[in-house]
Amino acid sequence: MKFLCVLCILCGLGLPAFAIEREAFTFTNYDLNVRVEPEQQRLAVRGKITLRNDSATPQKNIALQISSTLDWRSIQLAGKPVQFISHVYASDIDHTGALSEAIVTLPTEVPPRGAIDLTIAYEGIIPLDATRLTRIGMPADKAKHSDWDQISKAFTAVRGIGYVAWYPIATESVNLSEGSSVDETVGRWKTRSNDAAMTVVFESTQAAPIFFSGAAVHDGASPSESAAFSMAGLGLSVPTFVIADYQKLAANIVTIQYLAGQEEAAKAFAEAAVLLDPPVPEVNGSESLQILGLPDPDALPFVSDGMLLRPLASPMTNEAVLSIVYARARNRVRSRRPWIQEGLAHYAQAAFIETDQNRRIAIDYLNAHNTLLLQAEKETATTAGGHAEHSLINAPDDLYLQTKAMYVWWMLRDMLGRLPNDALHAYQSAEDKDAAYMQRLIEKTAHVDLQWFFDDWVYRDRGLPDFRIVSVYPRRILDAGYMVTVTVENLGGAGAEVPVSLRFGGGEVTKRLQVRAKSQASIRIETPSLPQEAVVNDGSVPESDSSNNTYKVDVPPESAKP
Repeated sequence: MKFLCVLCILCGLGLPAFAIEREAFTFTNYDLNVRVEPEQQRLAVRGKITLRNDSATPQKNIALQISSTLDWRSIQLAGKPVQFISHVYASDIDHTGALSEAIVTLPTEVPPRGAIDLTIAYEGIIPLDATRLTRIGMPADKAKHSDWDQISKAFTAVRGIGYVAWYPIATESVNLSEGSSVDETVGRWKTRSNDAAMTVVFESTQAAPIFFSGAAVHDGASPSESAAFSMAGLGLSVPTFVIADYQKLAANIVTIQYLAGQEEAAKAFAEAAVLLDPPVPEVNGSESLQILGLPDPDALPFVSDGMLLRPLASPMTNEAVLSIVYARARNRVRSRRPWIQEGLAHYAQAAFIETDQNRRIAIDYLNAHNTLLLQAEKETATTAGGHAEHSLINAPDDLYLQTKAMYVWWMLRDMLGRLPNDALHAYQSAEDKDAAYMQRLIEKTAHVDLQWFFDDWVYRDRGLPDFRIVSVYPRRILDAGYMVTVTVENLGGAGAEVPVSLRFGGGEVTKRLQVRAKSQASIRIETPSLPQEAVVNDGSVPESDSSNNTYKVDVPPESAKP
């Protein structure tokens, strides 16, 4: 009987863990004091967090999650301890593959849009851990190049959500084996955190520089000193801190922080970074960029606000060049909307390749991202009206959004003849409260109606176009040569302006044609001789099926007559 009573109590305590709506609350503010002890790999955090109930119903339970190598010590409301149950919660949102989750039971419900302040304390260690990668089959020596986060005497670098939950978060469980679930969950968190703020006061027992997202730096002359940092708007940046015995090499617009043995590579990076000018204007941003060398020469690079962490090597690789272009472009363009900031930063990489090499190679770079985009569009079955919830306006900051947004800026550039720099210079992130704000700026400066384009590509997810050439009709003209009428059909749900090319002996002529969704359009192209082949789309517009883009011209005899 006694055993049964205990079992009932335990089940009762566990009920909130099963019924809780983990993403009901948005974390709107963090005010944290963080003590780092690199010699012990230790982290101790005390502070206050503010949460807002963004669900439609009152909430009495809150989930608070930190990395599984950290332990909850205290959670208080208005100076008084609140009841909570701490347990291990499996999730690949953290590098360990698990979280230490506290299910908090509040004394009263928090109504919709209501806010609550909690005082928290937790501590533990953050070692190098790639469990989430090795358990899905990645070799350990490769996994550590991706999940390189750790606190250690030699080097400390810890990224936030999606890597290490060193500050409290709350998400549903995700697994790397389930496609893009981790990226989507992180993206959803970033979208909700668009207006969140974080203030962190760091104290380290190691006399070394402390870096935090936002390009701020504390030179760490004395272990007794503390360093205060702030981030406004966590939406597009993952809060990241680094403590290491760096040496500084200041260039014109970048600062290289390098470790022992990286001096020559740092000089090469400094020289190259100044020359790698991203082909995007400065939009509410800053050119200031910290490039921090990672000790692992094979580590994957990472970008946060004002900070690029990557291996330093000489000579520079193409990957290193593009990472600097991306980081600098991302610093130049600041927006609360991921499709603008991330889209332009990724567009800058493709446009840089075009300038540095040629258009064909740049389009090959774009097309290398097509598989991901096609898969995402297939998974989202589109209706005739399209899906607003999966649009670029509402989609979280994940690989799908970044890829599609990159194409959107590329297509806009092709349609307008150049990137709409005048509109971008006029852009004010604080005034971007309406989804159509950017569209109106571009239309005002470019004097063109883009409603159809933004409807299909930005505001709603209407899938992708699918172009095919219906007919090619050449007619000889009196002056010599041929006037060729090409009719193109778009079988897809999104319209686009697409290049149409006629190939003939000794050359090619290309013109652009706007073809709306589920419709046909024709264009007349003059050629000096009979065309042999017609091609729609050079790869600059993503489409669901590119196998039907080429048309072999079978010229009837009467077409040769004037």
